[in-house]
Amino acid sequence: MAKSFSRRNFLQQTAKGCIAIGLSGEATKALAGSTHYKYNGALLQTGFTQTPLAYAYKDLAPYIDALTMEIHYSKHAAAYAKNLNDAADAEQINKNAPLEVLLQQISKYSEKMRNNGGGHYNHELFWKLMQPGPERIPETLLSKAITTQFGSMEAFKKEFLQTALNRFGSGWAWLVVDGDKKLRIGSTPNQDNPLMDLSPFKGKPVLALDVWEHAYYLNYQNRRGDYAGNWWQVVNWNYANTIYQQALH
Repeated sequence: MAKSFSRRNFLQQTAKGCIAIGLSGEATKALAGSTHYKYNGALLQTGFTQTPLAYAYKDLAPYIDALTMEIHYSKHAAAYAKNLNDAADAEQINKNAPLEVLLQQISKYSEKMRNNGGGHYNHELFWKLMQPGPERIPETLLSKAITTQFGSMEAFKKEFLQTALNRFGSGWAWLVVDGDKKLRIGSTPNQDNPLMDLSPFKGKPVLALDVWEHAYYLNYQNRRGDYAGNWWQVVNWNYANTIYQQALH
C-alpha cells in the first residue's frame, strides 16, 4: 500500500550545493550562545537519527489515521533522516553537535542539507507535539500567555488556522517565541523552519503543524482546514509548555 503513494514523496529536493566545512568545537560553542537561539536544555537537542514514536500509528485516530501516520513516519520522515546523514557525511558535519546548531548557519551548506536537515528537525518536533487525544487544554504558563497575547485560546487557534491555510503549496505553520520573548504565529515553505538563518520568519519553535499534503491527504484529501482544525485534538500541550518555558530563557 505504501508503495502506491511513493509519488507523493516530496523528498527529491537534493540539488547539489557547495561543500561547506564541518562545525568545529569553537563554532559550536559560539552558536550555542548566540542571541538567535540560546541553546538551553536536553529537551531541545535534536540528533541526526530518527527517534521512535511515543505512541502507535493508530493512536491519533480518528484525527490522523493509522496509515497516514505509518507512511509519514516510516517513509517520508525516515527518508529525511537518511538523506540528512548522507549530506552530513559528505559535508564533514560533526553529528555529535545538536542539529539546532547547524540550522542556525544552514545558509553555509548545500540545498540537500537544508531540505533534509529542516525536514528531520521539523518532523522530530512534530511527533513530540502530539499525543493521543482528545484532551482538555491544561492551564499552563503557555496557555496563559496565549490568552494574554491573542485575547483568547479560540482567537489564537483561528489565527493559527488561517496561517496554515494561507501557506501556498507545502510547508509548516508555527508558534514561536521571538527575540522579545513574545509569541508569534507564522509559516515557512517546504522544510524550512524558524531556526534557520535564511528564514524571514525567525524564533524558537513552540508549536509546529505540518501542512504538506502527505500529512493529511489520505483521510482529508484537499481539506487542509479540516485537518488543521482537528489537529488541536491531539496537541501535546504539556510538551509545548515545557519548550515554551525553555524558550523564555
